Amino acid sequence: MRLFIPLLLALSLPVTAAPLHSQFLPPDDLSLRHEKPESQQLMQVTDYSVVVGNQRQSNQQPIPVTSPLVLRLKGKPLSKGATIGQVLISFDAESKSLKKPAFDDKSRTLTLNYPLGQYRVILDLLRNDTVYVQFLTYANGHIWADLHTGTVRAR
Repeated sequence: MRLFIPLLLALSLPVTAAPLHSQFLPPDDLSLRHEKPESQQLMQVTDYSVVVGNQRQSNQQPIPVTSPLVLRLKGKPLSKGATIGQVLISFDAESKSLKKPAFDDKSRTLTLNYPLGQYRVILDLLRNDTVYVQFLTYANGHIWADLHTGTVRAR
């Protein structure tokens, strides 16, 4: 009987339409995420690679030299209907604003951009914790993307 009452109470609670991992979203102070998301891509990262490139376009004067830094994350989709298979994270040290997150259905790739200062933080997460990538789109045009760990017990 003791188990029956809590179970009955749990079953009688209203079912919310919150996306998986919504507990990891920051407060919605601007009410941009007050409605249910139109879509969610949620992936658990299983593998990653670091690519430090070097390119020189020799047909331009002065000759620009760039050295892109990219993290390629691969993993398994977790949310219902998710098709995400990989995430490409680019780092920018020069821009005043970052490109918005974008998901390409055809290649199943999410592209994220972060300031260069976040590289060490992200790499540390990948080395030490289980990492999830979340991408949400809303009818009002709002887009949210993040990398987060699960709940970690303090030592």
